[in-house]
Amino acid sequence: MAQTLKAIVFDVFGTVVDWRGSIAADLGAWGAQHGLACDWAALADDWRSRYQPQMQRVRSGAVGWTVLDALHRQALDELLPRHGLQHLGEEERRHLNRVWHRLNPWSDVRAGLQRLKARYVIGTLSNGNVALLVNMAKHAGLPWDVVFSAETFRAYKPLPETYLGAARLLDLAPGEMMLCAAHNDDLAAARAQGLRTAFVARPTEYGPHQRKDLAPEQDWDVVAADFGELADKLGA
Repeated sequence: MAQTLKAIVFDVFGTVVDWRGSIAADLGAWGAQHGLACDWAALADDWRSRYQPQMQRVRSGAVGWTVLDALHRQALDELLPRHGLQHLGEEERRHLNRVWHRLNPWSDVRAGLQRLKARYVIGTLSNGNVALLVNMAKHAGLPWDVVFSAETFRAYKPLPETYLGAARLLDLAPGEMMLCAAHNDDLAAARAQGLRTAFVARPTEYGPHQRKDLAPEQDWDVVAADFGELADKLGA
């Protein structure tokens, strides 16, 4: 007998929020106020390109547990000279680094989450650290019931501890929880641990040159165009 779905956890960067567009808009406005010329979208792309390599060093044990805010700051300090911003001081660098706390959701997200929240427990399952995710939720008006972070489990996705840990903390069997993500590899890792899966494509996450995650690559339990259709298909 099939288990009843009780909770949906969401990948956040790219699935829930438009990190690239948000960073370009936020820092573009800030830069204009301070007379700084920079291709902020290019900076966002360079910054994000460091994301997986940095986390892999933590996953592999090459470095000890380090939260994403700290990894983002290390990458930022390395990248600023490449973008002509090496002269920025500590206060300015801190403001730039916290742009990841100020990301905005895709247009369908808030309404879709409210519908899903009425029927299911909803929360994050993100590599972002807890402070980042909480601040982002306040900024973006995201109505989470719970915030699960890699920091909660001291393990970055796609390590099994993240997926199984979220189910355990909600006292659910893995099959009673669904991961929603715009990334096929994240869903494959969740499925391997027994979670249900929902794919929502975000074809502009990486801007005009995105080449991957444009379509589902497996027979995920649900495939939806946006969070509204996800709610439709899940009866919310």
